[in-house]
Amino acid sequence: MDYKYIEQLLERYWQCETSLEEEQILQAFFRQEDIPVHLLQYKSLFAYEQVQKEVGLGEDFDAKILVKIEKPVVKARRLTLVSRFMPLFKAAAVVVVVLSLGTFAQRSFNGEDNLDYNYETYKDTYDDPQVAYEQISSALKMVSEGINKSQSQQHIADSLSRMENAGGIDE
Repeated sequence: MDYKYIEQLLERYWQCETSLEEEQILQAFFRQEDIPVHLLQYKSLFAYEQVQKEVGLGEDFDAKILVKIEKPVVKARRLTLVSRFMPLFKAAAVVVVVLSLGTFAQRSFNGEDNLDYNYETYKDTYDDPQVAYEQISSALKMVSEGINKSQSQQHIADSLSRMENAGGIDE
């Protein structure tokens, strides 16, 4: 069978030049069971309208729409003075607990030591200011050397890690 007329209608359909009657001819053609293989790709396009007529809304469609449309009823809550200030009461309770734990921890760490805050009873360790200066200088020099040593070690470690990342060192 020659399907030249259908192919011409399809060409005109793609160029939007068909009339409604010609489109109905195409729809009727693609509704039949025996369609050539080269035209099967267009069957779903023209049979879509018929298939959609058969598909209907479900039984629960109205209920679903009404649930989405209706606004929920909001019940007003009575707020009392106590319920309004309840978050503040809770915050105050947390502050009291934290301060109590801090005080308890401080006393347990200090133990029964009675600290003497009377600075007038303190005595100098050195009688000679020059000896005290030398002791402080040597202590500060040791601290400075330790810091410089740790910085140089850190610099070496940074250099090594950069070389490893660049692929310069094979392990």
